[in-house]
Amino acid sequence: MCRLEKCVEDCDHRDECEMGMGLLKEGKVQKFKSSVVSKSGMKLWILRATTTALIWICVFQLMAIGETWGPRLLKGWPSCFNPADHSLAVQSSSIPAKVRLPPKRVYINNGYLMVSCNGGLNQMRAAICDMVAIARYLNVTLIVPELDKTSFWADPSEFQDIFDVDHFISSLRDEVRILKDLPPRLKKRVELGIIYSLPPISWSDLSYYLDQILPLVRKHKVLHLTRTDTRLANNGLPLEIQKLRCRVNFNSLRFTPQIEELGRKAISILREKGPFLVLHLRYEMDMLAFSGCSHGCNSEEVEELTRLRYAYPWWKEKVIDSEMKRREGFCPLTPEETALVLDALGIDRNVQIYIAAGEIYGGERRMATLKSSFHNLVRKETLLKPVDLKFFQNHSSQMAALDYLVSLASDIFIPTYDGNMAKVVEGHRRFLGFKKTISLDRKLLVGLVDRYMNGSLGWDEFSYLVKETHSLRMGSPKLRVVIPDRPKEEDYFYANPQECLQLLDEPLVSR
Repeated sequence: MCRLEKCVEDCDHRDECEMGMGLLKEGKVQKFKSSVVSKSGMKLWILRATTTALIWICVFQLMAIGETWGPRLLKGWPSCFNPADHSLAVQSSSIPAKVRLPPKRVYINNGYLMVSCNGGLNQMRAAICDMVAIARYLNVTLIVPELDKTSFWADPSEFQDIFDVDHFISSLRDEVRILKDLPPRLKKRVELGIIYSLPPISWSDLSYYLDQILPLVRKHKVLHLTRTDTRLANNGLPLEIQKLRCRVNFNSLRFTPQIEELGRKAISILREKGPFLVLHLRYEMDMLAFSGCSHGCNSEEVEELTRLRYAYPWWKEKVIDSEMKRREGFCPLTPEETALVLDALGIDRNVQIYIAAGEIYGGERRMATLKSSFHNLVRKETLLKPVDLKFFQNHSSQMAALDYLVSLASDIFIPTYDGNMAKVVEGHRRFLGFKKTISLDRKLLVGLVDRYMNGSLGWDEFSYLVKETHSLRMGSPKLRVVIPDRPKEEDYFYANPQECLQLLDEPLVSR
């Protein structure tokens, strides 16, 4: 019997029964609605919680990768975290982008190469370029080169004091692996003196390094090359090796930010006053002692230069005929000869002349003629304040780096001797677009100067001959001279790295 019939029988009054039935139905409906509402609310809460969690996960992910993707994803959008600080967003937009490094070159390492450079700044600079190319060819790891501290100038500067070492390493990582130091185990061996050292043979081609040097690296794991100047041939090398030498020289060997900044300051001061000429007056004590050139020196100075030459055992030539060397063009021009030549070339007597050199031997006495002819002579010591040069004093290579930067920027560069700085700067100026570099023909010039001084040649003829002789010696495009079996007499690669030059419309000339 159904509940409805039972309810009717049990109730005294039908209305009461109907009321009870109504209340019963209403309770069930309310209970059902409450259940439905409860389940719906639970679902909504779960949905909201899930959505919130997903949003926060996304936020944290964006924050985690913000350094790489954030700037591109959020560029131009207002900050959600601190909308009031708009100035920070403006400042961040001016921060330079990180330098994109070349990918690392992966290769089987044949060992480690340590190198000790010798000579002045530019002699060491060229050697470093050669050693990078050799390390690349042999598939070895190069340790940051050690610079010369035993030369005449005894400069204690380390590589990182002159060059931007981090840029040097990172800019070449697609060519060769370069480390600041040996791995600990090998470093300990070197500290104990267990290392094989030798000076490579000068002007060698790559077969020498492949056949004789590489087996030594594989055998000893670490090889130390000493006296690394001019150890790679000028010519006959693969194009990729020549281009790598240029890449190191013109891109990777960047001076430290402090040197670069001071160089820019010196150039700016010169530019404010107009065009300027850089005269690399290579008339310094070490140059004269080494070459045996003493023209114009008194007897006391000649004796002093001779003593210095004998004091350095690696300067092999001891007994030197100074006048004979001068006639052959193997001596730097004296300051007096330089004054005559500049005047004969038609150099404006009021132009700024920056003397790129160390202390001139003979001091003011030897500079008097040049100063009387060209009044606007400046040096880094007179151009810059003492406080600017405070940290560069007694560091000849760092001072030479300043001269190098100013020389690159000059309107005309004139070296009085074709030493390492003259050659490397000439080559760098060629790379920058064949900027005017007057390469003096010293052998011809000293003959002309002597004839003018003894009265057998008038000024007009003297000036004409000087100009005519140098009309094709201005840094214009030319073929590098190749002399098989006589590499020392060839044109130096770093003076004319023709494989790396963007040739202009001007034709190449040969001489």
